[in-house]
Amino acid sequence: MKRLQTVVFVVLAGVSVLFSGCASTKVKRIAVDKQVDFSGRWNDTDSQKVADAMIADCTMQSWQPMFLGQKNRPPVVIVGDIKNQSSEHINSEVFTKALERSLLNSGKVQFVASKTERFQVRDERNDQQDGNTSAETMKRKGQETGADFILIGSINSVKDETKGRYVVMYQVNLELIDLETNRKVWLGSDSIKKVVEKSKYSL
Repeated sequence: MKRLQTVVFVVLAGVSVLFSGCASTKVKRIAVDKQVDFSGRWNDTDSQKVADAMIADCTMQSWQPMFLGQKNRPPVVIVGDIKNQSSEHINSEVFTKALERSLLNSGKVQFVASKTERFQVRDERNDQQDGNTSAETMKRKGQETGADFILIGSINSVKDETKGRYVVMYQVNLELIDLETNRKVWLGSDSIKKVVEKSKYSL
C-alpha cells in the first residue's frame, strides 16, 4: 500500500511539472518600431501611420503658406478632441500624441500644450509666485501663446464578418479650424483596411 502511494505521488508530481512547464510565460523583446498585429484591431502602428500621412497632407496645403505670408510667422496649432466612434475600444490619446509628434516634427507649425497640459503648466506658474522662486527665473503670467488653429476629428470603423473571418475598415476624419473665424481650412481623411482570419483554436 505504501509503495502504491509512493508511485501515485511520483506520477502526480510528474504531471504537475509537465503542466507547469506548458503554462510558462515566455517574453521576447523586439524593436518598438516593428509592426506586430495579433488581433487585427487598431494598434500603435495604425496610429502612427495614419498620423504621419494626414499631417504630411495637412501641412502641404495652401493654408500654411498663406498664413505664413500674412503673419510672417508659422501658424500655432493645438490638437483638440479626437473622438472614438468605432465599434471597439481605442485609446484615442495614443493617436492624439502621434498627431502632436507628426505636427511638431513637420517643422511647418508651432505647437502649444493641450487643455489638460495647460492646467499643469499654470499650476506650476502659480507656484512660482509664492515667494520661493527668484525674480530672475520666475515665469510671468499672461504670456501664453494662443493657438491660431485647432485640429479635431474622429476615428470610425466598419466591420463585415463571417465565420472565422472578417474585414474591418478604419476611417479617420480630421478638420483644421481657424480659432478666430471658425473657418475650416483643411479637411482630411485616411483609411486602413484589414482582413483577419481566425483559426478554430483562437480565443
